[in-house]
Amino acid sequence: MTDLTLLETERLVMSGWRMDQLDDLVRLHGTEAVARYLSADGQPWSHDKARTALAGWIELFETRRLGKLRLIRKSDGAFIGRAGYGIYPPTGEPEIGYALFEEHHGQGYATEAAAALRDWIFRETDATHFIGFADTRNAPSLAVLRKIGMVPTHVDTEPGGLLCQFHVYQRPAADV
Repeated sequence: MTDLTLLETERLVMSGWRMDQLDDLVRLHGTEAVARYLSADGQPWSHDKARTALAGWIELFETRRLGKLRLIRKSDGAFIGRAGYGIYPPTGEPEIGYALFEEHHGQGYATEAAAALRDWIFRETDATHFIGFADTRNAPSLAVLRKIGMVPTHVDTEPGGLLCQFHVYQRPAADV
């Protein structure tokens, strides 16, 4: 088995998933606090929905070193959430996203993870840009996108039915 660690930050280890970690994803996305911003119905994820998502993330990690990654806090090894890149279905663009357990909100973990991912994608891939979006009601998530330098582009309904503010981050000119 290859090393599943993709990135480390000052406080986090970011790694790929294994199917035996499904219960962690169900715990995270199975809460109303997290699920309300994942789809228009706001329903917590079932085991089946989580299993399908996890299988896709594992495949994306194995084939492209993308996918949503596990966030583990270095100080105590706690699983605190996930962050990473998906592929936005309508356009095929890399799309950054993150979700943390509610007790870890407001501590800078999402911004730390997103900033590391922003730097990683341009260092390790030939991507010209990536997008990100968040429910228009999710002010903390929108703030993370702005904090890492993303530029708002438009408001639209994403495939899950949420009205979202979309953002883009272009590869810096010095990296071209």
